[in-house]
Amino acid sequence: MAAEKKLVLIISTEGQVALPSSIRKRRKWGAGTRLLVEDTPEGVLLKPAPAFTATRPEDVFGSLSHRGRPKTAGGNGCSVSSNCLKAMTPVF
Repeated sequence: MAAEKKLVLIISTEGQVALPSSIRKRRKWGAGTRLLVEDTPEGVLLKPAPAFTATRPEDVFGSLSHRGRPKTAGGNGCSVSSNCLKAMTPVF
C-alpha cells in the first residue's frame, strides 16, 4: 500500500475499525473471515487465520473408531485390477 493513498481509520467506542472495501475485495476477505492480529514493531499486522490448527499424524491417529476387521483396498473381494476398478466405477 506504499504507492497507494494512505487511509485513516477511526476506532469506535467498542474498539472496532472498518477496513475499506477496496482492501477487503483485493484480499478476498468477506464477512466472517477470521484474521490473526499481530502486534509488530512497525504496527498492527492482519492476516487470514488458518482454517484448521496444525496437527501431526500422531495427534489424530485412531481418532475415528471402527469395529470389525481392518479394511483394505481389496476388502470387497476384488484385487485391484482394471476389472475391479471398472466394476466399482459408477455409471451416470
